[in-house]
Amino acid sequence: MDKAVSRKTPHDRHDTPAPYHTPDERAVQGRLIRDSVPRSSQAGWKPPVSRRDVIEVLEESNAGRLPRLIPIRFGRMSASPFAFFRGAAAVMAADLATTPTSGLRVQACGDAHLMNFGGFATPERNVIFDINDLDETLPAPFEWDLKRLAASAVIAAQHLELPYSDTLRLTRDLVRQYRERMHDYAYMRALDVWYDRIDLQKYQDKSGDPDVMESLRKRISQRIEAERRKTVPEYLYPKLVTEQGRQPRIKDELPLIFHPDADLAPGLESGYAKAIQSYRESLAEHVRVLFDRFHLVDLALKVVGVGSVGTMCGVGLFMASDNDPLFLQVKEARASVLEPYAGKSLYANHGQRVIEGQRIMQAASDVFLGWSRGENERDFYARQLRDMKMSVILEALDAGLLRQYVRMCAHALARAHARSGDAAMIAGYLGSGDTFDDAITEFATEYSSQNRQDYRELIRAIREGRIEAITED
Repeated sequence: MDKAVSRKTPHDRHDTPAPYHTPDERAVQGRLIRDSVPRSSQAGWKPPVSRRDVIEVLEESNAGRLPRLIPIRFGRMSASPFAFFRGAAAVMAADLATTPTSGLRVQACGDAHLMNFGGFATPERNVIFDINDLDETLPAPFEWDLKRLAASAVIAAQHLELPYSDTLRLTRDLVRQYRERMHDYAYMRALDVWYDRIDLQKYQDKSGDPDVMESLRKRISQRIEAERRKTVPEYLYPKLVTEQGRQPRIKDELPLIFHPDADLAPGLESGYAKAIQSYRESLAEHVRVLFDRFHLVDLALKVVGVGSVGTMCGVGLFMASDNDPLFLQVKEARASVLEPYAGKSLYANHGQRVIEGQRIMQAASDVFLGWSRGENERDFYARQLRDMKMSVILEALDAGLLRQYVRMCAHALARAHARSGDAAMIAGYLGSGDTFDDAITEFATEYSSQNRQDYRELIRAIREGRIEAITED
């Protein structure tokens, strides 16, 4: 592993406070890193001779997943190169570890692709835009997140069959937005960085196309209004729950939603009492007062996403009284895909790793965020199933809207990195010209070709019967 990768982040445990340096002095330190890791060295992608077979990596990542769901995972990944990319975080993590690293570490997302950003409600009921999936979060070099985000932009543009010139433009614009936002954060007061957020209801981008911005604002306004109408009792509850029988019960929709047996979920017979108590203890005291009003009524496993398929993810239905439900999404937390290359987590429970990383990176987080360990020795974290959560519909975007969307993602990523990393040093390394922008754009473009080649390997393995895939209607 590159020695630079082992440098600690400001929040690493047991660190002694670093001597004070002004932002300008720290920016100089960042510029000095270019001597050993030139920005141009971040450009391009060439697979190393020792690169592992992609199917082997994917099959290795299936360890511990529910065997009956693995074919669904591969079926979802087989839908397109973009879908494959979403499910192949472990593949890219191994690839990123072979590229030059600046050594400037942040709390990294670990899976910063376009579909892991979106809107959601804060505890104050404002709707913000931020990273919304942090299952792989871990301290790591900042450019790993940025390279994955840029590569996802190229692959998304190819998925939409945009012209090559538009693809290059929006990818370069993404990197430029990250760089310029990082320069802004480098000279902001620390509290201002921490309190900064992207408010969807007030979102503006002065550098964006005015017509595109007007269209985007209308779409956002309509989407927020639609989500506000989807309250849990009136929308989510009847969608997920049947009241036939003595008590409400989550509907089975095989194979995507089903109730586990005692072999699969050892805590079933006790009503998951031990895991719920452990989760409760992870909550802040004032949230416990609220949580204690609710009681578990039912829990079912639910297949979610692409990369998470096969892990033990579920939905818990809690009731405070009639017509007063709370749905918690319970997700299994496994070791981050970055761990073999960036170092082990400081936390004994991977659910806690996810939650602590989420609290560092997000401008605001769900009040019910907490973690636990099941009687099956799997780590879990929990949050509300839906709280005005909004994800982009990629196929509904044209070139202008996709360009604006990737700029929003770059802004959110820069803000998240600035909260944990040294924004001034990162800004100093990035510089004010387009050298870094061009380098990451070149990497992303060339890595998209690698992704397409890996996708073809998956399709070949499915056709040859090496792996089983189930496609859904």
